[in-house]
Amino acid sequence: MSNQINIPRGTQDILPGQTEKWQLIEAKARELCERYQYRELRTPIFEHTDLFKRSVGDTTDIVQKEMYTFTDRGNRSLTLRPEGTAAAVRSFVENKMFGSPNQPVKLYYMGPMFRYERPQAGRFRQFVQFGVEAMGSADPAIDAEVISLAMSLYKELGLKKLKLVVNSLGDKESRKAHRDALVSHFQPRIEEFCGDCQNRLEKNPMRILDCKADRDHELMKSAPSIIDYLTDDSAQYFNKVTKYLTDLGIEFEVDANLVRGLDYYNHTAFEIMSDAEGFGAITTLCGGGRYNGLVEEIGGPETPGIGFALSIERLLAALDAEGVELPVNEGIDCYLVALGEEAKDYTVGLLHNLRMAGFSAERDYQDRKIKAQFKAADRMNARYVAVLGEDELKEKKINLKSMADGEQIQLPLESFIEKFKDICK
Repeated sequence: MSNQINIPRGTQDILPGQTEKWQLIEAKARELCERYQYRELRTPIFEHTDLFKRSVGDTTDIVQKEMYTFTDRGNRSLTLRPEGTAAAVRSFVENKMFGSPNQPVKLYYMGPMFRYERPQAGRFRQFVQFGVEAMGSADPAIDAEVISLAMSLYKELGLKKLKLVVNSLGDKESRKAHRDALVSHFQPRIEEFCGDCQNRLEKNPMRILDCKADRDHELMKSAPSIIDYLTDDSAQYFNKVTKYLTDLGIEFEVDANLVRGLDYYNHTAFEIMSDAEGFGAITTLCGGGRYNGLVEEIGGPETPGIGFALSIERLLAALDAEGVELPVNEGIDCYLVALGEEAKDYTVGLLHNLRMAGFSAERDYQDRKIKAQFKAADRMNARYVAVLGEDELKEKKINLKSMADGEQIQLPLESFIEKFKDICK
């Protein structure tokens, strides 16, 4: 086994037994988006590196430390997507969706993202995100709708121990006043902070508040709050968002220190966290916010936008922490047991016809004895076992056994599938 090649660090195989849970979550997300009228967008897994530098921000950890960037044979710098919003906005601009008669343009995406981070519980280098984007409306009601969609997904999958935290990052004027206050606050003692925070002081001081290394520093607790620097318009906007959340019956907390880790956010910012015991150090399940100005940054017309992204891996971990079992259908409709060569030959066609009639069905492919075939049917959680031997074949009959109650009946072979349809109704 010395030549064995293992999976790259920070990635995972999702095996049968687990993939069914993923499929259920994905189906729920798609069904919910249909209700909310968000339509699926699929973008490339890699984009030009400049897209992420311009949108996510040069000072972010993602751009500085975490991107998988490579040069292709045409000497172009390309990057595996580290998040979904930038690509969605690029597609919105490139495909002129701003000209669509249906506004706002409401999109969702689902797929793998890539970040070079230290792998730990709930954090992978390749991970799957589900996200939504609504572009073309500055109505605070759409902020509440986006938050409502995220909360609904968690709740409809069975999570109860959730905490929604919201904040306003204000408009440009609010952010400039807050930025100046943060610089004045941190500058005298900035040498006590990590190198990243020292770099952020001039470039983007609000991101100091997002630092994990220095989060317990006393200056963090006394840092100026963005809420105190909101313009009247920004404060009014935020009040509307919180009013709508209250109208929707969604509980939330306002946290003035909540900042999103990406440069493009303004106005509403939010995170949904798991309050479940034993969930782990990283409690954030979902993050999002408003990004007015990002469409222009990527070459489009002035277009407000808001969205969120959530990790499917973290969602599964939260379900485990709360002991929620997803209603995954792991059984099959019918297992065919064959005795003798002629019967085995006959079941090849019969199995195909069962499947073409819409049933999930299986047969033995390893020439096992009848007892072993029944055990296989049991392991596959078969609802029914159909037994065909040489005698039954001569009589053109087949025996059907219900695995739930052990009841057995004999059916004509020629009309077996029609009769089986009636039984399964």
